[in-house]
Amino acid sequence: MITVKQIEDLILDKLEEDGVFVVEIDVSPANKISVTLDSEKGIPISYCVDISRLIEHSLDRDKEDFALEVSTAGLDQPLKMPRQFKKNVGRNVDVVTNDDEKLTGKLVKADDAGFVVETEQKVRVDGKKKKELVVTAHEFKFDQVKSVKIVVSFK
Repeated sequence: MITVKQIEDLILDKLEEDGVFVVEIDVSPANKISVTLDSEKGIPISYCVDISRLIEHSLDRDKEDFALEVSTAGLDQPLKMPRQFKKNVGRNVDVVTNDDEKLTGKLVKADDAGFVVETEQKVRVDGKKKKELVVTAHEFKFDQVKSVKIVVSFK
């Protein structure tokens, strides 16, 4: 059976050289190989084709049959790695916590330990007629959230 480690060994040097990183590699029991890539600069389809060919030419179909899919992390997919969070600082995100709380805000900070999302809310302040905008920072460790997705805006 083909392993995730085999696939990593085939492509990691090339990816590091090109400034690309692996988001996820999955190999099913039926040898369906799925590789998801990302980069700070974006990845053209032609690059995915190149990586697909690199993998395909390095594996022997006579020994093991396999299906192969190489793609980029799409906007509709949740962020999975600290590097993806860092890349998307400044963008709006939807967060679902492990307690199923949902919030939407701006990703303002990310590091290897976690991330910070700021939310804005108009709140009535005592002694004032008009509501004021209050910004709240929510700090999360990566293991405290179920999913974080980029909010796509066409404004």
